[in-house]
Amino acid sequence: MKSVGVIVEYNPLHNGHVYHLSQSKQSTNADVVIAVMSGQFLQRGEPAVVPKHVRAKLALQAGADLVIELPYSYSTQHATLFAKGAISILDSLNCDTVCFGSEEGKIETFYELINQKKLLTSSINTSIRSLLDKGMSYPSAYSTALQTNLETSKLDVSLPNNILGIHYLESIEHFSSKMQGTTIKRIAANYHDEEASHQSIASATAIRKILKKEDDSISNFVPTYTKNAIETYINENEILHSWNDYLPFLKYRLMTTKLEDLSLIYEAVEGLERRVVDAILKCSSFEDLMTSIKTKRYTWTRIQRLLTHLLTNTSKEEMNAILETDRVPYIRLLGMSQKGKAYLNVNKKQIDLPIYTTINQVNQNALSTDLKATHAYASILSIQNQQKLIHTEYSLYPFIYDENSGQFSRE
Repeated sequence: MKSVGVIVEYNPLHNGHVYHLSQSKQSTNADVVIAVMSGQFLQRGEPAVVPKHVRAKLALQAGADLVIELPYSYSTQHATLFAKGAISILDSLNCDTVCFGSEEGKIETFYELINQKKLLTSSINTSIRSLLDKGMSYPSAYSTALQTNLETSKLDVSLPNNILGIHYLESIEHFSSKMQGTTIKRIAANYHDEEASHQSIASATAIRKILKKEDDSISNFVPTYTKNAIETYINENEILHSWNDYLPFLKYRLMTTKLEDLSLIYEAVEGLERRVVDAILKCSSFEDLMTSIKTKRYTWTRIQRLLTHLLTNTSKEEMNAILETDRVPYIRLLGMSQKGKAYLNVNKKQIDLPIYTTINQVNQNALSTDLKATHAYASILSIQNQQKLIHTEYSLYPFIYDENSGQFSRE
Protein backbone atom coordinates (compact mmCIF):
# COMPACT_ATOMS: atom_id res chain seq x y z
CA MET A 1 0.00 0.00 0.00
CA LYS A 2 1.44 3.35 -1.05
CA SER A 3 1.33 6.09 1.60
CA VAL A 4 1.63 9.86 1.74
CA GLY A 5 2.26 11.79 4.94
CA VAL A 6 0.97 15.24 5.91
CA ILE A 7 2.04 17.27 8.93
CA VAL A 8 -0.86 19.24 10.36
CA GLU A 9 -2.44 21.14 13.24
CA TYR A 10 -6.02 21.65 11.99
CA ASN A 11 -6.73 24.62 14.22
CA PRO A 12 -9.44 24.24 12.99
CA LEU A 13 -9.67 22.06 9.89
CA HIS A 14 -10.89 24.14 6.95
CA ASN A 15 -11.49 23.90 3.19
CA GLY A 16 -7.83 24.62 2.40
CA HIS A 17 -6.84 21.61 4.50
CA VAL A 18 -9.33 19.40 2.67
CA TYR A 19 -7.81 20.57 -0.62
CA HIS A 20 -4.31 19.76 0.65
CA LEU A 21 -5.36 16.27 1.73
CA SER A 22 -7.07 15.43 -1.55
CA GLN A 23 -4.26 16.88 -3.68
CA SER A 24 -1.60 15.08 -1.62
CA LYS A 25 -3.30 11.75 -2.22
CA GLN A 26 -4.03 12.43 -5.87
CA SER A 27 -0.59 13.80 -6.82
CA THR A 28 1.26 10.85 -5.25
CA ASN A 29 -1.23 8.11 -6.20
CA ALA A 30 -1.29 7.10 -2.55
CA ASP A 31 -3.64 4.51 -1.11
CA VAL A 32 -3.32 5.83 2.44
CA VAL A 33 -2.87 9.29 3.99
CA ILE A 34 -0.96 9.47 7.28
CA ALA A 35 -1.58 12.70 9.22
CA VAL A 36 0.89 13.61 11.96
CA MET A 37 -1.10 16.10 14.05
CA SER A 38 -0.10 18.33 16.97
CA GLY A 39 -1.79 17.64 20.31
CA GLN A 40 -3.37 20.12 22.72
CA PHE A 41 -0.71 22.85 22.26
CA LEU A 42 0.67 23.99 18.93
CA GLN A 43 3.89 25.07 17.25
CA ARG A 44 3.23 28.78 17.75
CA GLY A 45 2.90 28.22 21.49
CA GLU A 46 -0.87 28.40 21.79
CA PRO A 47 -3.72 26.08 22.79
CA ALA A 48 -5.72 24.48 19.99
CA VAL A 49 -9.26 25.89 19.79
CA VAL A 50 -10.66 22.38 20.34
CA PRO A 51 -8.94 19.28 21.77
CA LYS A 52 -6.97 16.76 19.76
CA HIS A 53 -9.70 14.10 19.89
CA VAL A 54 -12.10 16.50 18.13
CA ARG A 55 -9.51 17.45 15.51
CA ALA A 56 -8.52 13.79 14.97
CA LYS A 57 -12.12 12.97 14.05
CA LEU A 58 -12.21 15.92 11.64
CA ALA A 59 -8.98 14.70 10.03
CA LEU A 60 -10.51 11.27 9.39
CA GLN A 61 -13.68 12.81 7.99
CA ALA A 62 -11.56 14.96 5.66
CA GLY A 63 -9.73 11.97 4.20
CA ALA A 64 -6.86 11.01 6.51
CA ASP A 65 -6.48 7.27 7.12
CA LEU A 66 -4.15 7.35 10.11
CA VAL A 67 -3.96 10.19 12.64
CA ILE A 68 -0.80 10.11 14.77
CA GLU A 69 -0.12 12.59 17.55
CA LEU A 70 2.98 14.75 17.33
CA PRO A 71 4.00 14.81 21.01
CA TYR A 72 4.05 17.99 23.06
CA SER A 73 7.86 17.83 23.20
CA TYR A 74 7.96 18.38 19.42
CA SER A 75 4.68 20.13 18.64
CA THR A 76 5.65 23.19 20.73
CA GLN A 77 9.10 23.65 19.21
CA HIS A 78 10.83 25.89 16.69
CA ALA A 79 10.67 24.75 13.07
CA THR A 80 13.76 22.52 13.13
CA LEU A 81 12.60 20.29 15.99
CA PHE A 82 8.94 20.44 14.94
CA ALA A 83 9.89 19.10 11.52
CA LYS A 84 12.33 16.57 12.92
CA GLY A 85 9.72 15.03 15.23
CA ALA A 86 7.04 14.80 12.55
CA ILE A 87 9.37 13.38 9.89
CA SER A 88 10.76 10.81 12.33
CA ILE A 89 7.22 9.50 12.92
CA LEU A 90 6.46 9.25 9.20
CA ASP A 91 9.79 7.54 8.60
CA SER A 92 9.07 5.03 11.38
CA LEU A 93 5.74 4.23 9.69
CA ASN A 94 7.53 3.52 6.38
CA CYS A 95 5.77 6.41 4.69
CA ASP A 96 6.66 6.76 0.99
CA THR A 97 6.19 10.50 0.50
CA VAL A 98 5.60 13.59 2.63
CA CYS A 99 3.52 16.31 0.97
CA PHE A 100 3.52 19.78 2.51
CA GLY A 101 1.77 22.99 1.58
CA SER A 102 4.01 25.86 0.57
CA GLU A 103 3.90 29.31 -0.93
CA GLU A 104 6.34 28.08 -3.63
CA GLY A 105 4.57 24.97 -4.88
CA LYS A 106 7.58 23.51 -6.75
CA ILE A 107 9.67 20.87 -4.96
CA GLU A 108 12.63 21.35 -7.32
CA THR A 109 13.16 24.87 -5.99
CA PHE A 110 13.45 23.52 -2.44
CA TYR A 111 16.05 20.91 -3.40
CA GLU A 112 18.04 23.51 -5.34
CA LEU A 113 18.21 25.75 -2.27
CA ILE A 114 19.14 22.86 0.04
CA ASN A 115 21.99 21.83 -2.28
CA GLN A 116 23.26 25.42 -2.39
CA LYS A 117 22.90 25.68 1.38
CA LYS A 118 25.19 22.66 1.93
CA LEU A 119 27.97 24.38 0.02
CA LEU A 120 27.66 27.57 2.06
CA THR A 121 26.90 26.17 5.53
CA SER A 122 29.85 27.94 7.19
CA SER A 123 28.99 31.34 5.68
CA ILE A 124 25.31 30.98 6.57
CA ASN A 125 26.09 30.05 10.19
CA THR A 126 28.48 32.99 10.48
CA SER A 127 25.78 35.32 9.17
CA ILE A 128 23.22 33.91 11.63
CA ARG A 129 25.55 34.42 14.62
CA SER A 130 26.31 37.98 13.51
CA LEU A 131 22.62 38.84 13.16
CA LEU A 132 21.79 37.28 16.54
CA ASP A 133 24.55 39.36 18.15
CA LYS A 134 22.80 42.43 16.73
CA GLY A 135 19.61 41.48 18.58
CA MET A 136 17.68 39.88 15.73
CA SER A 137 15.36 36.96 16.50
CA TYR A 138 16.50 33.54 15.31
CA PRO A 139 13.77 33.09 12.64
CA SER A 140 14.59 36.49 11.16
CA ALA A 141 18.33 35.83 11.38
CA TYR A 142 17.93 32.45 9.67
CA SER A 143 15.78 33.85 6.87
CA THR A 144 18.04 36.88 6.35
CA ALA A 145 21.18 34.72 6.32
CA LEU A 146 19.69 32.49 3.64
CA GLN A 147 18.61 35.46 1.54
CA THR A 148 22.05 37.06 1.86
CA ASN A 149 24.11 33.96 1.09
CA LEU A 150 21.82 32.31 -1.45
CA GLU A 151 21.07 35.26 -3.70
CA THR A 152 20.57 33.05 -6.75
CA SER A 153 17.88 30.93 -5.06
CA LYS A 154 14.36 31.28 -6.43
CA LEU A 155 12.78 30.23 -3.12
CA ASP A 156 11.29 33.01 -0.99
CA VAL A 157 12.64 32.14 2.45
CA SER A 158 10.74 34.93 4.17
CA LEU A 159 7.52 32.89 3.96
CA PRO A 160 6.64 30.50 6.83
CA ASN A 161 5.53 27.41 4.90
CA ASN A 162 8.54 27.60 2.60
CA ILE A 163 10.79 27.64 5.68
CA LEU A 164 8.99 24.64 7.18
CA GLY A 165 9.37 22.83 3.87
CA ILE A 166 13.14 23.29 3.98
CA HIS A 167 13.22 21.76 7.47
CA TYR A 168 11.02 18.82 6.43
CA LEU A 169 13.36 17.95 3.55
CA GLU A 170 16.47 18.40 5.68
CA SER A 171 14.96 16.12 8.34
CA ILE A 172 14.36 13.43 5.71
CA GLU A 173 18.04 13.62 4.87
CA HIS A 174 19.02 13.67 8.56
CA PHE A 175 17.32 10.32 9.13
CA SER A 176 18.62 8.87 5.82
CA SER A 177 14.98 8.14 5.04
CA LYS A 178 13.74 6.57 1.83
CA MET A 179 10.82 9.01 1.99
CA GLN A 180 10.43 11.49 -0.86
CA GLY A 181 9.30 15.08 -0.51
CA THR A 182 6.73 16.91 -2.59
CA THR A 183 4.69 20.08 -2.17
CA ILE A 184 1.29 21.56 -2.97
CA LYS A 185 1.00 25.30 -3.55
CA ARG A 186 -1.18 27.11 -1.04
CA ILE A 187 -4.21 28.67 -2.70
CA ALA A 188 -6.28 31.79 -1.97
CA ALA A 189 -5.04 32.43 1.59
CA ASN A 190 -1.61 32.77 3.18
CA TYR A 191 -0.65 31.40 6.59
CA HIS A 192 -0.81 34.71 8.48
CA ASP A 193 -3.76 36.29 6.65
CA GLU A 194 -6.12 37.67 9.29
CA GLU A 195 -8.98 38.48 6.94
CA ALA A 196 -10.89 36.22 4.56
CA SER A 197 -10.71 37.52 1.00
CA HIS A 198 -11.80 34.39 -0.89
CA GLN A 199 -15.34 33.02 -1.04
CA SER A 200 -14.45 29.55 0.28
CA ILE A 201 -10.79 29.53 1.41
CA ALA A 202 -9.48 31.35 4.49
CA SER A 203 -6.46 30.82 6.71
CA ALA A 204 -6.89 29.18 10.11
CA THR A 205 -5.79 32.50 11.60
CA ALA A 206 -8.68 34.31 9.88
CA ILE A 207 -11.16 31.60 10.89
CA ARG A 208 -10.11 31.81 14.55
CA LYS A 209 -10.60 35.55 14.37
CA ILE A 210 -14.12 35.03 12.99
CA LEU A 211 -14.87 32.52 15.78
CA LYS A 212 -14.08 35.15 18.38
CA LYS A 213 -16.91 37.25 16.97
CA GLU A 214 -19.32 34.37 17.67
CA ASP A 215 -21.09 34.64 14.34
CA ASP A 216 -21.95 32.06 11.72
CA SER A 217 -19.68 33.27 8.96
CA ILE A 218 -17.17 30.39 9.14
CA SER A 219 -19.69 28.28 7.19
CA ASN A 220 -18.20 29.33 3.86
CA PHE A 221 -14.66 28.37 4.86
CA VAL A 222 -14.98 25.03 6.66
CA PRO A 223 -16.67 21.69 5.94
CA THR A 224 -20.04 21.16 7.59
CA TYR A 225 -18.53 18.58 9.95
CA THR A 226 -16.02 21.14 11.25
CA LYS A 227 -18.76 23.68 11.89
CA ASN A 228 -20.89 21.05 13.64
CA ALA A 229 -17.98 19.84 15.78
CA ILE A 230 -17.16 23.36 16.92
CA GLU A 231 -20.80 24.10 17.73
CA THR A 232 -21.09 20.84 19.68
CA TYR A 233 -17.94 21.60 21.66
CA ILE A 234 -19.19 25.09 22.52
CA ASN A 235 -22.57 23.71 23.57
CA GLU A 236 -20.95 21.13 25.84
CA ASN A 237 -18.15 23.28 27.27
CA GLU A 238 -19.32 26.89 26.74
CA ILE A 239 -15.87 27.80 25.45
CA LEU A 240 -13.29 27.54 22.70
CA HIS A 241 -9.73 27.44 23.99
CA SER A 242 -7.64 30.61 23.73
CA TRP A 243 -4.76 32.11 25.70
CA ASN A 244 -6.93 34.72 27.42
CA ASP A 245 -8.76 31.95 29.29
CA TYR A 246 -5.49 30.60 30.69
CA LEU A 247 -4.20 33.98 31.88
CA PRO A 248 -5.39 33.57 35.51
CA PHE A 249 -3.72 30.16 35.74
CA LEU A 250 -0.51 31.53 34.25
CA LYS A 251 -0.57 34.46 36.69
CA TYR A 252 -1.06 32.12 39.65
CA ARG A 253 1.83 29.97 38.48
CA LEU A 254 4.17 32.94 38.11
CA MET A 255 3.15 34.60 41.36
CA THR A 256 3.66 31.48 43.49
CA THR A 257 6.96 30.26 42.03
CA LYS A 258 10.44 31.52 42.87
CA LEU A 259 12.36 33.15 40.03
CA GLU A 260 15.18 30.63 40.34
CA ASP A 261 12.63 27.85 39.80
CA LEU A 262 11.07 29.65 36.82
CA SER A 263 14.53 29.88 35.28
CA LEU A 264 14.58 26.06 35.08
CA ILE A 265 11.61 26.04 32.70
CA TYR A 266 12.29 25.12 29.09
CA GLU A 267 12.88 28.21 26.87
CA ALA A 268 13.54 30.45 29.91
CA VAL A 269 16.82 32.09 28.85
CA GLU A 270 18.67 35.35 29.44
CA GLY A 271 16.34 36.35 32.26
CA LEU A 272 13.24 36.24 30.03
CA GLU A 273 11.25 34.71 32.90
CA ARG A 274 11.87 37.86 34.98
CA ARG A 275 10.49 40.00 32.17
CA VAL A 276 7.36 37.80 32.09
CA VAL A 277 6.84 38.11 35.87
CA ASP A 278 7.20 41.90 35.74
CA ALA A 279 4.74 42.16 32.86
CA ILE A 280 2.01 39.88 34.17
CA LEU A 281 1.35 42.10 37.19
CA LYS A 282 0.36 44.97 34.91
CA CYS A 283 -1.54 43.28 32.09
CA SER A 284 -5.30 43.22 31.64
CA SER A 285 -5.34 40.70 28.77
CA PHE A 286 -3.09 38.16 27.16
CA GLU A 287 -2.41 40.54 24.28
CA ASP A 288 -1.33 43.22 26.77
CA LEU A 289 1.03 40.71 28.35
CA MET A 290 2.56 39.72 25.03
CA THR A 291 2.95 43.28 23.81
CA SER A 292 4.81 44.28 26.96
CA ILE A 293 7.18 41.28 26.80
CA LYS A 294 7.94 41.19 23.08
CA THR A 295 11.28 42.54 21.90
CA LYS A 296 13.15 42.58 18.61
CA ARG A 297 15.13 39.55 19.80
CA TYR A 298 12.18 37.48 21.03
CA THR A 299 9.30 36.92 18.64
CA TRP A 300 5.66 36.63 19.66
CA THR A 301 5.79 32.89 18.91
CA ARG A 302 8.98 32.37 20.92
CA ILE A 303 7.44 34.04 23.98
CA GLN A 304 4.18 32.10 23.63
CA ARG A 305 6.15 28.87 23.67
CA LEU A 306 7.84 29.89 26.93
CA LEU A 307 4.44 30.74 28.44
CA THR A 308 3.12 27.34 27.33
CA HIS A 309 5.99 25.60 29.11
CA LEU A 310 5.40 27.74 32.19
CA LEU A 311 1.73 26.77 32.16
CA THR A 312 2.54 23.06 31.81
CA ASN A 313 5.56 23.24 34.17
CA THR A 314 7.88 21.69 31.60
CA SER A 315 11.50 21.97 32.70
CA LYS A 316 14.67 22.11 30.63
CA GLU A 317 15.81 18.87 32.23
CA GLU A 318 12.55 17.10 31.38
CA MET A 319 12.46 18.32 27.78
CA ASN A 320 16.14 17.72 27.09
CA ALA A 321 15.87 14.14 28.36
CA ILE A 322 13.09 13.51 25.82
CA LEU A 323 14.94 15.17 22.95
CA GLU A 324 18.13 13.17 23.57
CA THR A 325 16.63 10.24 21.67
CA ASP A 326 16.92 12.25 18.40
CA ARG A 327 13.57 10.93 17.19
CA VAL A 328 10.12 10.20 18.62
CA PRO A 329 10.49 6.74 20.23
CA TYR A 330 6.85 5.63 19.89
CA ILE A 331 3.72 6.09 17.77
CA ARG A 332 0.62 7.51 19.49
CA LEU A 333 -2.37 6.43 17.42
CA LEU A 334 -5.41 8.72 17.70
CA GLY A 335 -7.59 7.35 14.92
CA MET A 336 -7.75 5.40 11.68
CA SER A 337 -9.96 4.43 8.79
CA GLN A 338 -10.34 0.86 7.60
CA LYS A 339 -7.60 1.56 5.05
CA GLY A 340 -5.37 2.89 7.78
CA LYS A 341 -5.97 -0.22 9.86
CA ALA A 342 -5.07 -2.38 6.88
CA TYR A 343 -1.88 -0.36 6.33
CA LEU A 344 -0.75 -1.00 9.91
CA ASN A 345 -1.49 -4.71 9.54
CA VAL A 346 0.53 -4.92 6.32
CA ASN A 347 3.49 -2.96 7.71
CA LYS A 348 3.51 -4.02 11.36
CA LYS A 349 6.57 -6.26 10.97
CA GLN A 350 8.56 -3.36 9.50
CA ILE A 351 7.48 -0.85 12.17
CA ASP A 352 10.06 -1.08 14.95
CA LEU A 353 8.41 1.35 17.37
CA PRO A 354 5.65 0.53 19.87
CA ILE A 355 2.20 1.83 18.90
CA TYR A 356 0.34 3.31 21.87
CA THR A 357 -3.35 4.06 21.99
CA THR A 358 -3.70 5.18 25.64
CA ILE A 359 -1.55 6.59 28.43
CA ASN A 360 -2.17 3.37 30.38
CA GLN A 361 0.06 1.38 28.08
CA VAL A 362 3.38 2.90 29.12
CA ASN A 363 5.05 4.95 31.82
CA GLN A 364 7.64 7.04 30.06
CA ASN A 365 8.60 10.71 30.14
CA ALA A 366 7.25 11.63 26.71
CA LEU A 367 3.72 10.41 27.40
CA SER A 368 3.66 11.85 30.90
CA THR A 369 4.48 15.23 29.35
CA ASP A 370 1.53 14.86 26.99
CA LEU A 371 -0.68 13.98 29.95
CA LYS A 372 0.48 17.11 31.78
CA ALA A 373 -0.35 19.11 28.67
CA THR A 374 -3.89 17.72 28.66
CA HIS A 375 -4.32 18.52 32.37
CA ALA A 376 -3.21 22.10 31.75
CA TYR A 377 -5.35 22.35 28.61
CA ALA A 378 -8.44 21.12 30.52
CA SER A 379 -7.95 23.51 33.44
CA ILE A 380 -10.29 26.20 32.05
CA LEU A 381 -13.26 23.82 31.84
CA SER A 382 -15.82 22.94 34.52
CA ILE A 383 -14.72 20.18 36.91
CA GLN A 384 -16.98 17.67 35.19
CA ASN A 385 -15.70 18.55 31.73
CA GLN A 386 -12.09 18.60 32.97
CA GLN A 387 -12.48 15.03 34.15
CA LYS A 388 -14.15 14.03 30.90
CA LEU A 389 -11.35 15.50 28.77
CA ILE A 390 -8.54 14.04 30.89
CA HIS A 391 -10.26 10.64 30.74
CA THR A 392 -9.89 10.67 26.94
CA GLU A 393 -6.16 10.07 27.39
CA TYR A 394 -6.86 6.78 29.16
CA SER A 395 -9.79 5.30 27.30
CA LEU A 396 -10.84 7.07 24.10
CA TYR A 397 -8.33 6.21 21.38
CA PRO A 398 -8.14 5.05 18.71
CA PHE A 399 -11.22 6.04 16.75
CA ILE A 400 -12.18 3.80 13.83
CA TYR A 401 -13.85 5.72 11.01
CA ASP A 402 -16.10 4.01 8.49
CA GLU A 403 -16.09 6.09 5.32
CA ASN A 404 -19.21 4.41 3.95
CA SER A 405 -21.44 5.07 6.97
CA GLY A 406 -19.64 8.18 8.21
CA GLN A 407 -19.71 6.67 11.70
CA PHE A 408 -17.02 6.32 14.36
CA SER A 409 -16.46 3.24 16.50
CA ARG A 410 -13.87 1.94 18.93
CA GLU A 411 -11.85 -1.23 18.91
